[in-house]
Amino acid sequence: MNSKTTGHISQSPVEGCLGQVFIAAVLMAASAGFLAMAANLPPQSNSQSILVADKGKFRVLVNGQEMGKEDFEISRNGSNWTAKGTSEIQSPQGATHLTGTLDLRPDGTPVKYEWSMQGAKKASASIAFSGPTASIELRLDGAKPFTQQFTFNSPKVAVLDNNLYYQYAILARLYDWTKPEPQTFSVLVPQEMTPGNITVASLGKQDVNGKQLDELQVKTEDIEVDLYVDNGRLLRIAVPSSKAEIVRE
Repeated sequence: MNSKTTGHISQSPVEGCLGQVFIAAVLMAASAGFLAMAANLPPQSNSQSILVADKGKFRVLVNGQEMGKEDFEISRNGSNWTAKGTSEIQSPQGATHLTGTLDLRPDGTPVKYEWSMQGAKKASASIAFSGPTASIELRLDGAKPFTQQFTFNSPKVAVLDNNLYYQYAILARLYDWTKPEPQTFSVLVPQEMTPGNITVASLGKQDVNGKQLDELQVKTEDIEVDLYVDNGRLLRIAVPSSKAEIVRE
C-alpha cells in the first residue's frame, strides 16, 4: 500500500507504551548532550556543521520511578553525521528494546533513519529522505511490508521517535539560538507514522535544583516538553503532563 500524506500532529507524543505505565511516545523526548546555549553555538553556515560529537546515557523516570534507560552516540560519518540511540523500556508486558539510527547532513537535514523494536511486539522500518519527501517502509512480523510517503514544507525535518531521546538534541541544534523567539519545524514521528509541526522557544535561564540552566520549550497542539541545558549539555527533559523525566547520568 502506498500513500502520500501531509498534516499536523493531533495526538499526544507521550502515549502508547507510557499510556500503559511507561513512556511510550514522548513525541518530544530525545536527548543528547550536544544541545548548546546561544553563546556557544557555532554559526549556522553551509561550510560548518551545526552538529557536534557526543556520547552518554539517560535514565527514564515516571513519578520518580525508573522505567527505562538509553545509551546514545552522535559522531561524524565521512562528510555526514550518524546519531544512534538504544533504549530499554519496562512495562507490565516486559522489557522493550528499541534502536534508532539517524544519518544527517552537516546542516541537520535527515538523509536516512532506521529503527527496530524487540519485545512483546517486533517491528522495524527504514525511511529515506529526498528533499522534502520521506518514504517509509514498515515491516511487522507476519505481515507484508507497508509503505507510505510524506511530503513536508522543507527538507529540514526533525525526527522525534518514541523513546529515543537523543533526537531532541538534534532538534535543539536546528533551533537558531541567536533568534530566541518561537520557531516552527516540520516533524516526523516514525513509529507512529505521524507527520506534523512543532514549535520551539527559548525560555532563558531557569533555576533547577539551585543550578542555572537554559530552557527550551517544545510544543505541539496538545503536549509540552521542557529541555534543560548546562554549558551545551542536555541534562534533563521534563514532560509535566505525564510526570516523566529523562535525566542524564
